Amino acid sequence: MPQSSFHKHDISKKSFLITGGSGFIGSNLVEYLVSHNAGHIRILDNLLTSSIENIRPFLKHSNVEFIEGDIRDSGICTQACKGIDYVSHQAALGSVPRSVKDPQTTHAINSTGFLNILVAARDAKVKRFVYASSSSVYGDHPVLPKTEDETGNPLSPYAVSKKTNELYARVFADTYAMEIIGLRYFNVFGPNQSPDGPYAAVIPLFIQSILDNKPPFIDGDGEQTRDFTFVENAVQANVLAMLTENKDALNQIYNVAVGERSSINQLYNLIAKLCGSDLSPTYRESRAGDIKDSLADISKAINNLGYRPTTQLAEGLKKTFEWFKKSAVNSN
Repeated sequence: MPQSSFHKHDISKKSFLITGGSGFIGSNLVEYLVSHNAGHIRILDNLLTSSIENIRPFLKHSNVEFIEGDIRDSGICTQACKGIDYVSHQAALGSVPRSVKDPQTTHAINSTGFLNILVAARDAKVKRFVYASSSSVYGDHPVLPKTEDETGNPLSPYAVSKKTNELYARVFADTYAMEIIGLRYFNVFGPNQSPDGPYAAVIPLFIQSILDNKPPFIDGDGEQTRDFTFVENAVQANVLAMLTENKDALNQIYNVAVGERSSINQLYNLIAKLCGSDLSPTYRESRAGDIKDSLADISKAINNLGYRPTTQLAEGLKKTFEWFKKSAVNSN
């Protein structure tokens, strides 16, 4: 990922905890902090759905520390938060279909685990706590684009878990005078996102299928729309949220997206053209718990955080495809 600078501050004496730091978004955030000489970077991850390979290049740095541990363990959370200035909480069990199949584990990690790390951050008196929420909290609310103050009924246990995070964050900010910012991600994609497993996201699945010369599956008719967001934009939002000096930006929730939407069919056609493929996708039943359309209003993040999406869909897909090709070469 090109290392644009999204901050003006000297962070060489600051300490950061990235939960889920060997995961997709977390590892890209770790890369940013390493390349910008953060004072100390502590990574907490249980490696349940992530890979140590995502952060292996950084572990040789003296300012990078890795704790293999689970946010369901409150003692581990307490250990991880000690001496930390900024927390970026990325650890979660992703996937709407997985949450439909196993709501208890989704709740244990995403809700109870969130509460554990929030309590630990409070007790450690961290300066600021930034956490990953999700566009899934908009649920059945029909209006587009999605604005932060208008949500509907959650459509999946995953959405409930993320909504729970937002409720806890608001109460902790009010009750304990914490500085907390939530980021509602819209379909983030990019390097380090795994195509493996039954709950992989659509873009890595499409790219991997084409590289393997196998027709990919599309759920439903493919006309559902999403605001696909390159991971560098999510990294930018986290950095801005952790370091902003705008008091009006604190204790708020922000959409993290591009503000444009594409159908799954349009997305596949873009990827197929990029990969030089003429494979036709196979259509199957829609997934339970999925929303039909998604599009973010990002004006609040622009106004309060200075957020400016640097990478649009086509450019992001090109960077992601190049990463997949390079990874395939390196693994052979």
